[in-house]
Amino acid sequence: MITAFLLRSLDRKISIAILILLAVAVLVPVSNLMTQETSPLHIPTYLMSLFGKYLTYALLALALDLVWGFCGILSLGHGAFFALGGYAMGMYLMRQIGSRGTYGNPILPDFMVFLNYKALPWFWYGFDHFWFAVLMVFAAPGLLAFVFGWFAFRSRVNGVYLSIITQAMTYALLLAFFRNDMGFGGNNGLTDFKDILGFNIQADGTRAALFAATAIMLAISLMLSSAIVRSKFGKVLVGVRDAESRTRFLGYRVEHIKLFTFVVSAMMAGVAGALYVPQIGIINPGEFAPANSIEVVIWTAVGGRATLIGPIIGAILVNGGKTIFTGLFPDFWLFALGGLFVLVTLFLPRGVVGTIMSYGAGGRRLRKASAEAEDGESDKKIQAAE
Repeated sequence: MITAFLLRSLDRKISIAILILLAVAVLVPVSNLMTQETSPLHIPTYLMSLFGKYLTYALLALALDLVWGFCGILSLGHGAFFALGGYAMGMYLMRQIGSRGTYGNPILPDFMVFLNYKALPWFWYGFDHFWFAVLMVFAAPGLLAFVFGWFAFRSRVNGVYLSIITQAMTYALLLAFFRNDMGFGGNNGLTDFKDILGFNIQADGTRAALFAATAIMLAISLMLSSAIVRSKFGKVLVGVRDAESRTRFLGYRVEHIKLFTFVVSAMMAGVAGALYVPQIGIINPGEFAPANSIEVVIWTAVGGRATLIGPIIGAILVNGGKTIFTGLFPDFWLFALGGLFVLVTLFLPRGVVGTIMSYGAGGRRLRKASAEAEDGESDKKIQAAE
């Protein structure tokens, strides 16, 4: 039943995007592991990890598109959900270090020994098991989104006010995680990871597996998002975005619809953060920075919100440009990013993919109208001849 629900959601564009992601999940690791370094087909490990980071950003942008593009909720706090998923995975990776840390304590991570912790805090229990960490990757951002959304949507907080309080939530978490007594590593965060599932996290094979897992998870999330927005629930979701009062008047519980979508989106962002941490090798409170959440909005806008594919492309393009631009002009990237957002807002309000799709739809309508006009002229000529 679930499989049928997902497969019914696949149109041509989504199917092609999923196939491309699955092909990338196979071909890039094969190119890294099975070809010689001198081969033109070889992809270096550092480049594969960089592409893996871009894919986690793409998953984060897709999560935002689900709530902003289709539900009209402009969240400036998705960086918080991303960071919480990252911290959940980071805590598992820290527990795997054991006695190999600088201080050789088999239970306490190095930063706890340095800060004179006497025992492991209760909220670190269970993170020595991978299944528990995966559960927390979903539960931590999902629970925060549920509690936050329950109060915000029941109070009918909308528009810019909702955006402001989501950003305030992110900033509050930033300040909290910077504190050493919170038990999350303070401003240094969590790093110096050794293993994941018993495999050396620095090994090429592990890096390749992480990249493949990221691409596959992005494909699954794209399929799930498409299933949601193309279902009957998705039609109501767009109704909430375009005419919330009318949708409520028709008898729909708008706050429940928003809450469900917000929680699903938050969990997707948490998964993105969990895949980001082992590939980058660190998670610190800087990931909660409000500027990070604003960047996600820019990725989504550049690619084209309410398109699903657009945010994925936007995240990859903008971050690829960031890597190149910061290497050439490191002091001017923020100006370039701001200018890009202004230009897109003024000249490409639907984003890159949205504009291409609109032109394609316009061309089809024009061809259809032309064909109908030609048919009409032919009918007139036939009638005149008769």
